Amino acid sequence: MNAPDITALLADLRERFHGRLLVDPADTAPFLTDWRKRYTGRALAVAQPESTADVAAVVRWCAEHRVPLVPQGGNTGMVGAATPDDSGRALVLSLARMNRIREIDVVNNTATVEAGVVLANLQQAARDAGRLFPLSLAAEGSCTLGGNLSTNAGGVQVLRYGNTRELCLGLEVVTPAGEVWNGLRGLRKDNTGYDLKHLFIGAEGTLGVITAATMKLHPLPAAQVTAFAAVPDPHAALRLLVLAQKRLAASLTAFELISDYCMQLVERHLPGRRRPLAAASPYYVLLESSDFESEAHAHERFEALLGEAMEAGDVTDAAIAGSIAQSQAFWAIRESIPEAQALEGRNIKQDISVPISSIGRFIDETITTIERDFPGVRMVVFGHLGDGNLHYNVSPAPGVSPDAFMANEAAINHITYEALAAHRGSISAEHGLGQLKPVENVRYKPALEISLMRTVKAALDPLGIMNPGKVLPI
Repeated sequence: MNAPDITALLADLRERFHGRLLVDPADTAPFLTDWRKRYTGRALAVAQPESTADVAAVVRWCAEHRVPLVPQGGNTGMVGAATPDDSGRALVLSLARMNRIREIDVVNNTATVEAGVVLANLQQAARDAGRLFPLSLAAEGSCTLGGNLSTNAGGVQVLRYGNTRELCLGLEVVTPAGEVWNGLRGLRKDNTGYDLKHLFIGAEGTLGVITAATMKLHPLPAAQVTAFAAVPDPHAALRLLVLAQKRLAASLTAFELISDYCMQLVERHLPGRRRPLAAASPYYVLLESSDFESEAHAHERFEALLGEAMEAGDVTDAAIAGSIAQSQAFWAIRESIPEAQALEGRNIKQDISVPISSIGRFIDETITTIERDFPGVRMVVFGHLGDGNLHYNVSPAPGVSPDAFMANEAAINHITYEALAAHRGSISAEHGLGQLKPVENVRYKPALEISLMRTVKAALDPLGIMNPGKVLPI
């Protein structure tokens, strides 16, 4: 396609929708590189529609001209799912201008919002209405609900409230043909056939464009109490989890595992953030309880829990936050780990899940193998222990150049993936597959499962224009 043809095509597109069409390289550049700066692509342009009807018009134009379409939310993804390839043929569809909260229903405990709403803004709107929207993750100040749904984001409160999928009651979607499916039903029970919303949640924009959603809200707890506990190893952390679930039941909302090397990274690169305990420990657990009675009641239950765990030898020291500021300081340590890793330098990242009962054995086995085969590497282990999701990362040995270290990425990943297969785990827990892991996904998923996924893709997107090369390899 020559330049005059492209100019005429984009002029035609510009006439079809309300919003912005960015074509200048300086304007499109922020949309073409992923958050980790691992992938940079090229695009015909970036479309920023203002309504669902506008999105449908853009998709119809893409279908008419066989132009690949790459939906994008806050561009905070970790696997390049919202980044175009380097062919320059794709159109990036940014949902950033579709950021309206359409309705909050405090009786039905639902919020109906557009895909471009920033997660933190939805959280605040729910609080303003006396409700809780519990999805919470490090990028909540910039990620958007559409992206959260497209990757089935997890975060720190999955243990109590579930992934984004569990929080969604209904969707509005523009199909690859440019038709609008309005499935915005705030129903907890609706057994009228296939539950179509689950096809689009977690599909990373490969089956359609999510433009709005009806999400569950929850009552605001009377108090949230946070504790930071030292544990000798992941096995002790798992025993603490079992005890916490027994003593706190559904009020246990978060249970995070942090290795001491993570703590060292945070203290080295972010000096204002310090270990809240007197002595170092191989591992730590950050746990939080949402109490619907009172703060005093929550503190009393936490103290009893930690006291019992100390008597059993599973906790060696602990601190319970005495204020909101102290609780925020505890969480700042956890949420700062990715930033500290980035400041430390290049590293090999994994977002994986393992059956909770297998986590201790998995960590023991893989660390032993990786450290044997790659002496001196440093393991950066942290994540949502309560739901089996680990961010299982590897930093180079001191003095090893980044390029030399990254040459080992495939071999280190192979060790991790083979162990995951043995423990019936997953190579992607909450970040998705994007363009980082489709080939590995085909290798480790059953062939029939991949075949069924391709069948769904072909049925909904017969032209293959929706985010090609993501989730399933071309």
